[in-house]
Amino acid sequence: MTLWFVFALMTVAAIFAVLWPLGRGSSAQAGGSEAVVYRDQLAEIDRDVATGLIGVSEAEAARVEIGRRLLAAADGQRDLPARSNLGLRRASAIVALVGLPIVAVTFYLALGSPRLGDFPLASRTRTADVNQPLDNMVAQVVAHLEKNPTDGRGWTVLAPVLARLGRWDDAVGAYRNSITYAGDSAERRSDLGEALAAAAGGVVTAEAKAEFEHALAQNADEPRANYYLGLAAEQDGRQADAATIWRAMLAKAPADAPWRPLVEAALTRVGGPAAPALSNDTMAAARDMNEADRGTMIRGMVDRLATRLKQNGHDVEGWLRLMRAYIVMGERDKAVGALTDARQAVATDAERLRQLNEGAKNLGLDG
Repeated sequence: MTLWFVFALMTVAAIFAVLWPLGRGSSAQAGGSEAVVYRDQLAEIDRDVATGLIGVSEAEAARVEIGRRLLAAADGQRDLPARSNLGLRRASAIVALVGLPIVAVTFYLALGSPRLGDFPLASRTRTADVNQPLDNMVAQVVAHLEKNPTDGRGWTVLAPVLARLGRWDDAVGAYRNSITYAGDSAERRSDLGEALAAAAGGVVTAEAKAEFEHALAQNADEPRANYYLGLAAEQDGRQADAATIWRAMLAKAPADAPWRPLVEAALTRVGGPAAPALSNDTMAAARDMNEADRGTMIRGMVDRLATRLKQNGHDVEGWLRLMRAYIVMGERDKAVGALTDARQAVATDAERLRQLNEGAKNLGLDG
């Protein structure tokens, strides 16, 4: 309020400085007109004649000239509407003094932001800036959520950022608030479970496991929930259960699922095959075949797998199945050759190469 009062005084002072001359009379009216000066000069001539300073003829000539000027000044003064002009100027000054602030306030109320609060200088350093460190932006969001704790969208945005920064305990709280204020979902439950596991150093705790089970209750195919429940089984020493969970995931997953390599590596880790070499129907049919026909069928399937991998060599699990099939058929040289081809196919993908090497090591193919 003090600042506004100072601004108001400055505005009034500026208006008075500009309009004050309009409210004043002319200098001739305030301090005597030009005609008064000429009359004084006539009286001075009479005094000079009386004292003998000038002659009568010079005095008469001077009176004539001054008289002419006096008449001209009197005529000009009659033509000047001094009083009416003075009244108009004063009216203009009053209108400007009162009208300008009214017009300014009207425009401000219509176009400005009169209800916008103060924005202290210290707060300006905390405004959002995409170029400032991520921690500073997080601090701003946290400050906003402290004032608006029920902003579900804010918690949903903040939680994954906290997770990216490794602030897992804070991320757990943010995910809980996201579920509370933005709504429950399988994805948010999986987010929370993953944060709980990360906060525990990668251990799927009972609390995290409960969140993953909540996620599966809403969506049985939620991939992260399934993966972590398999991981929980592995950590409990139930490797067969873990393999069953992960194998079921791979059976349902599309070939380009982004999490497929992770699950394949986990399945290899627990020593379980990524998928049965033959489907149940094929195995049932194979039991009714003689040895030659059965061998021919298996050979055909292996050849088709090898052909597919030559066209799309990014399927690490496919390569491992092919190598395993060659070993079972006693063709170790072909298994080693398939490993060489597989390494060439995934050479540019470090993660797939690592999974391939681990799987080959489990098969006894270190070369």
